[in-house]
Amino acid sequence: MISDAKITNLSYNKTINVRGKLISLEKPLVMGILNLTHNSFYDGGKYVNNLNDALLFAQNMIEQGADIIDIGACSTHPGTKPLEAKEELEQILPVLRQLRKQYPDITISIDTFLSEVAKQTIMEGADIINDISGGVFDKELLPTVAELNCPYILMHTSAMPENMQENTSYNNIFLDISSYFSSKIQKLRELGVKDIILDLGFGFGKTIEQNYYLLNHIMDFRVFSLPILTGISRKSMIYRTLETTPQEALNGTTFLHYLALENGSNILRVHDVLQAKECIKLFEKVKQNN
Repeated sequence: MISDAKITNLSYNKTINVRGKLISLEKPLVMGILNLTHNSFYDGGKYVNNLNDALLFAQNMIEQGADIIDIGACSTHPGTKPLEAKEELEQILPVLRQLRKQYPDITISIDTFLSEVAKQTIMEGADIINDISGGVFDKELLPTVAELNCPYILMHTSAMPENMQENTSYNNIFLDISSYFSSKIQKLRELGVKDIILDLGFGFGKTIEQNYYLLNHIMDFRVFSLPILTGISRKSMIYRTLETTPQEALNGTTFLHYLALENGSNILRVHDVLQAKECIKLFEKVKQNN
C-alpha cells in the first residue's frame, strides 16, 4: 500500500478530450443520470417511452449545472438481466437525438457495455462511453471504443449484474482492483484509447463494508494518473446503513459526495445535480481557505 504522504502528491490527467474540446478536471464535474430503464432502483420506468418527460428532466439537470448527461437504458442493479442492443437503442436514440439537437454543446455519455450501442450512439452525437464491464461482457466493445476515438469510463465489477453480488471475495481489495485496472488500461492503451476515466464500481460485486473501504481509499487509485469517477448516489451502501430507502437517501448521498471529493474523486455521477453542485461549491470554498 502506498503511504498517505506519497499519495497526496500523485498527479493525474486533468483534462479529457471530447471531440477535440479539452474539458478541465481541475474542478470536480457533475454527471447527471438520465435513466431510461424499466427497473432502476431509484427512478426506474419514469422516463421509459416518455420522450418529453425524459427531455424535460435532462433540461432541468442542465439548467442546474450538470457538466455531463449520462443516458442509460439497461438497469445494472444486482439480479438484473441485461437488454439486447436493439432494446437499448430503441430507448436511447430518440432521447439522444433530441437532446443533442437542443443542447449541441452538452457532453453526453452513454451507459452501455454493448459495442453496437456504443457505435450507434457515438455516431448519433454522444461523446463518452460509460462501461460497467471493462469490456468483458462484449469482447468487441474495447476495439469499438478505440475505433470511435472517444473517452471511455472503465469500471470495476466482478461479474454480470445478475450474479455480481455472489462475487464479493477479494484477497486484497485494493490490490485486486488495481490489478484489474492495470491489465485493462494496458489493453486500452495498446488499442489506442487515449482518454480513460476510472470508476471503482461502488455496489458492483462489493459488500457495504468494502464500499466504505474504497470510499476512504479513492486517492490510492491515483497511482494510475487517471481521473476518477464516483457513483454512489442513493445506493444501498447509504440507504441500508441509514435503514431507509433510496428515495430518502439524499442527505446521506450529499455527505458521502463530500467525502468522495475530499478523497480524490474528479467526477460525481448523481441523481440530484443541484445538491451535488452545491456540495462541490462548498468543497472548493473549504479548499481555498484551508
